[in-house]
Amino acid sequence: MISITTLFSQARRVLVASVATLVLSTVVMTNANSADTATTYNNSCAACHDSGALNAIKKGDSAKWQQLIKQKSMPTLINSVKSGMIQMPAGGLCDACSDDDYRKLIEYMSK
Repeated sequence: MISITTLFSQARRVLVASVATLVLSTVVMTNANSADTATTYNNSCAACHDSGALNAIKKGDSAKWQQLIKQKSMPTLINSVKSGMIQMPAGGLCDACSDDDYRKLIEYMSK
């Protein structure tokens, strides 16, 4: 028969291991998401936002990006990307992007 102390000790070890696993997986996922954003940018946005082609705001022009985000709001910018603009096709060349992906891309370009 297992004592209560032994049972609690085993439960504590399982809980500590679970928390450690959760923390480590969160760190790995955060790094993977950052890498995914950079890859998505290179595959979808860089064609215009690296060079400023077709009047696209350049990646890293923080002042212009912050002005645009403040002027239009992030939800409006995301909707603009999804529906397209005069120079930019709908989705901004990213067919698989979600609203959260677009937000991350806009934030990535604004830094």
